[in-house]
Amino acid sequence: MPRVLVIDDEAQIRRTLAVNLQARGYDVDLAADGASALTVAAKTRPDVVILDLGLPDLDGIEVLHGLRGWSSVPIVVLSARENEQAKVAALDAGADDYVAKPFGIDELLARLRAALRRSAPSPPDEAVVETPDFTIDLAHKTVTRDGEPVHLTSSEYGILTFLAKHPGKAFSRQAILAALWDESPVGDERAIDVHVHNIREKIEADPKEPLYLLTVRGFGYRLTEP
Repeated sequence: MPRVLVIDDEAQIRRTLAVNLQARGYDVDLAADGASALTVAAKTRPDVVILDLGLPDLDGIEVLHGLRGWSSVPIVVLSARENEQAKVAALDAGADDYVAKPFGIDELLARLRAALRRSAPSPPDEAVVETPDFTIDLAHKTVTRDGEPVHLTSSEYGILTFLAKHPGKAFSRQAILAALWDESPVGDERAIDVHVHNIREKIEADPKEPLYLLTVRGFGYRLTEP
């Protein structure tokens, strides 16, 4: 059965959705705030997410970014924010659909079914990449080493997580640049070498003899599989 994660701070809405979804054969997990939602999502791996934007701790857009940091799960936003700006922000952050409150349960269920149909089968997403020396939490966008946070720049984090999502696969410097900017590559390919040097200093036991972030001579870089 498809598993749905409902993220909403209103208990009545959580109950209503749980009853209606379970009656139609869905497995349902519930979360009342953003932090617990990210934890539940990483643990249960839902097939589709219903997300309210007005959460008590994190803004729904932050939760969207957290989920999209590691997962391609379909996300249907369910929110009282009806202005165009809010809808655009949610869709740009990675939402697949947007339903305004108050809502009709039949319409919401139809949009859930459509989101599930559009989601192509893919290998399981991993929220956490663990090695003997460091851990990348893609949901919470953190890197730790020996239990202590590793402070990376946004470019360093982008390179490391991009390679971590494709373990063992080598990428050229140009491809890494393109991945960081999502559109046309911008910047000097030599800057990638500088960023890789800095990443190694922060995650490798011996940066001069790296075990994880490896150079593919004459081409680019790859991250070894954990």
